[in-house]
Amino acid sequence: MGFLTGKTAIITGAGYAVLSNGRCGSIGYGIATAYAKEGANLVITGRNVKKLDAAKEELERLYGIKVLAVQADISAGSDNKATVEMVVNKAVEEFGRIDVLINNAQASASGVTIADHTTEQFDLAMYSGLYAAFYYMQACYPYLKEAEGSVINFASGAGLFGNYGQCSYAAAKEGIRGLTRVAATEWARDGINVNVVCPLAWTAQLENFEKAYPDAFKANVHTPPAGHFGDPEDEIGRVCVQLANPDFKYMTGETLTLEGGLGLRP
Repeated sequence: MGFLTGKTAIITGAGYAVLSNGRCGSIGYGIATAYAKEGANLVITGRNVKKLDAAKEELERLYGIKVLAVQADISAGSDNKATVEMVVNKAVEEFGRIDVLINNAQASASGVTIADHTTEQFDLAMYSGLYAAFYYMQACYPYLKEAEGSVINFASGAGLFGNYGQCSYAAAKEGIRGLTRVAATEWARDGINVNVVCPLAWTAQLENFEKAYPDAFKANVHTPPAGHFGDPEDEIGRVCVQLANPDFKYMTGETLTLEGGLGLRP
């Protein structure tokens, strides 16, 4: 039996993605794999049905857990509250409980300067990231309170360090950091553990970027001081497993920065 056997986790943005070597190629899928290995039942969401179905098939086949894949897109002009409530209701109908909420999904128009950013591009980042986290936290709150569960949100160094060309992405991620800290304050009395992680991971997107645009990659993507990028499953995924541990309550409200996958820095 794994550490999370019998528990249910919602992971947004967890569609199937792998690197050329076959390892997990996205943060969401890496987290889902780490949780599956610990026996958790999973509810995975995303915009791409094909990637969700592929993730469900692989995770169930390899680890013998149950996965509920639900297509869900939080975007401007949509009834986002209803979409999120649909996901949460399906999760409770299927598994009867929600122990962990992981807000990982995020889309953005990176590489566009503030002067050139459109409202539509800004909305893309805000709705897929900040608003999604807000709606999922609201909808999951009663179940997390009952389970004394955990919320794990994802921010970014883009907001912490002001990355060029990432204004909407950075703004959404800084909003998520603020939302997380307030939730940690308000929900501590309910026994809910709330944290935010700022990772730097080697993903399929980065791998494809390096192959397609090697010069741009060398100019803009720099190896962390630790000497390597974080592994989506073994490092970032395992951090998320540990944050679902009740013994980590003392870390509530901290910003955790994964430095090249070698450790955590509050």
